[in-house]
Amino acid sequence: MNAIAGVLFHFIGGFASGSFYVPYKKVKAWSWESMWILGGVFSWIIVPPIAAYITIPNFWNIIRDSDSNTLGYTFLFGLLWGIGGLTYGLGVRYLGVSLGSSIMLGLSMVFGSLMPAVYYFFNETIGKHGIDYFLSTGPGICVMIGLLICVVGIYLCGYAGMLKERGIKSQSEDLRPEYNFTLGIVVAIVSGILSACFNFGIEAGKPMAEIANNLWKSANPGQGEFLYQNNVTYVVILWGGFTTNFLWCLYLLMKNKTYTDYTKSSSPLAKNILLCALAGTTWYLQFFFYGMGESRLGNGASSWILHMAFIILISNAWGIALKEWKGVSKSTYRAIIAGIVTIILSICVVGLAKTLE
Repeated sequence: MNAIAGVLFHFIGGFASGSFYVPYKKVKAWSWESMWILGGVFSWIIVPPIAAYITIPNFWNIIRDSDSNTLGYTFLFGLLWGIGGLTYGLGVRYLGVSLGSSIMLGLSMVFGSLMPAVYYFFNETIGKHGIDYFLSTGPGICVMIGLLICVVGIYLCGYAGMLKERGIKSQSEDLRPEYNFTLGIVVAIVSGILSACFNFGIEAGKPMAEIANNLWKSANPGQGEFLYQNNVTYVVILWGGFTTNFLWCLYLLMKNKTYTDYTKSSSPLAKNILLCALAGTTWYLQFFFYGMGESRLGNGASSWILHMAFIILISNAWGIALKEWKGVSKSTYRAIIAGIVTIILSICVVGLAKTLE
């Protein structure tokens, strides 16, 4: 039952993450940096403490009493993840919601699920799944198979992207969208690798989550794991993420003089703010439900893989709904559909792994 609930929570989180960029597409007369930083204020600064306060009223005391190593590494990984999140927005800009998310999140899935296991293996961390878990146990091998299947799905999505680019090059200049496969793929690789640092940040902040979990257990004996234990960790990780994004967007706002976007008479200010707030809040909800899913599934690798796979699935569904693949050849459309189906299969395999434990 826990496994089913965990998969459901990850699906809801994946839906939130795969959908958050859609409101940004409705923002009018603003530059990318203007809308991105405003949405980030909601997703990284405003909403996380509110969610933490609602679920863990004493969360600030937990952060205040944590040792400097825990806070420092959690913030550092958030800082690095912030670069991944920043380039994620650019990747979607140049590749589209569907293709950009498939490549970036697929890479994040691979690095985010395996690198913590390598760390635990070499540091012999007690009670954690090292890389040997994926090579010598039935559930671990099943997770690895699911991961490999997902990599095939990512390849198919990338292949579809190359076919799409060839078709776009045959269009006249004024009909081409802001699609740039070469630039987008470079940005996507950087984003995919650094976005995995969020999972590292969750692991680095585990001492804070464990305190929240133990406090809840002492007040609610026999109730199992605390669903919202990671909410306190998110606050610190997202401080790091906000720092990176704020500095870069501030640079762009000054360089391009786009800070005037907020005072343009031609822009629908109230509507744009509302859309950015909706995008930012929806973005945060992915990790709110990720924490709930992880508390039910237990294994960080399985949770991360499911979370990323669901985001890829939902992002591709939005890509089709937003007609990003409209007008492409049948072979291109078959490639993206095959990629989506393969990723769905990988989700099923990873879910099966949890039933083997």
